[in-house]
Amino acid sequence: MEKPTASPPDEQSLDRHAFVLERLSNDNHRYTTGRHRLVDALAGSSKPLTLPDIVAIAPDLAASSVYRNLEVLEQCGVVKRITSGSGHAHFELAEPLLSHHHHLVCVDCGEIEDVRLDDEVEELLDQHLNMVATDASFKPLRHNLDLQGHCEKCQDLL
Repeated sequence: MEKPTASPPDEQSLDRHAFVLERLSNDNHRYTTGRHRLVDALAGSSKPLTLPDIVAIAPDLAASSVYRNLEVLEQCGVVKRITSGSGHAHFELAEPLLSHHHHLVCVDCGEIEDVRLDDEVEELLDQHLNMVATDASFKPLRHNLDLQGHCEKCQDLL
């Protein structure tokens, strides 16, 4: 039986990996095969993942190695950590690698859903946050918004 061949990487994948390589190199880290696989696992998901989720997607990666690599990737600005009520941190690629978005976070089960606001709402949010920052003599770099509550499944259990 013939082994399946990998499809050639698309342009977005090449850009993503070039960005990650640059960020890691800037902090004197190598872009190892394990880190490459970890970035691919996160990029292939439609939502933030927990450590067990990542290991289920990429069972060839040891949990201890994934955890250490997530820390390095987070420090280099490649990965973002999102905390929830579940006791598990969730991870996703950082904003330079994803479009700007926010999250709905269930405080019961820890489920996280990405939410994108339309451009007009996002602009209004930025304006108001910049006014608050100016009043506090604060220089903002970026914002994120995580709305915490109960997902539909957990509401049924209340």
